[in-house]
This record gives sequence, C-alpha cells and structure tokens, in this order.
Amino acid sequence: MNTEPNMTQPPIPQEIVEEASARLTAERTRLVHQLQEIGATEHGELRSDVEFGDGGFADAAAATAERTEALGLAETLAQQVAAIDEALDLIAEGRYGYCVRCGSAMSPARIEARPESVLCVECKNRQ
Repeated sequence: MNTEPNMTQPPIPQEIVEEASARLTAERTRLVHQLQEIGATEHGELRSDVEFGDGGFADAAAATAERTEALGLAETLAQQVAAIDEALDLIAEGRYGYCVRCGSAMSPARIEARPESVLCVECKNRQ
C-alpha cells in the first residue's frame, strides 16, 4: 500500500502538520489512559492481573459479560491507537497529509476533521 507522495502537488503547510501532530499525541495519551483504566495494554490485551467479578459461581456470567465488554472496548481503543501511530509515523517520515494508497495530497479540511486519516476521501470511499 504505502504509495510515495505526489510531490507535484503543493506540500501540506507545516502549521497544519504541527497542529495535527499535537492533536494526535494528545488523543493517543487519552486513549492509552483509557486502556490502562480498563486493565489493558496499549495493544488491547487485558493484563493477567485484572479480575472480573468476585469469583463466586453466581457471578460467573456477569464476570464473563464484563470481560467480553472490556475486550471489545480494548480492541476498539487499540485500533484507534494504531491508526494514530501510523499517522505519527508518517509525520516523522515527512509523508503526512498524502494518501498512502494513491499518493494524492489530502485536503486541509480532511486533516482537520480526521488527523489520524491516512487515506484521501476518494480512497476511503473505495475501501
């Protein structure tokens, strides 16, 4: 996938990249904190020291439901962290703001609305 940026298009203004980087970093910190609160790593795995329910037989179904819910939430949060990490990697490489599929520059409005986006609207719609 990772297509080279189309350098015939104007570069993304540095102030937009810097603002996106700050927003992405803050959002990543928030998401990792949420993962820690539910007892998961930043990759979405529940830590082994996390217990659900009080261990009694009557509470087993509730504990299973709680664990399933925590796993689902952890997976969603970890996916968001991974998307942010991909965008931050592109910033570090100097390729942020260009679609990783077609290489086109993304609009500043797209970057402002979804700074974690790595696909232009057209490529995202084809996905």
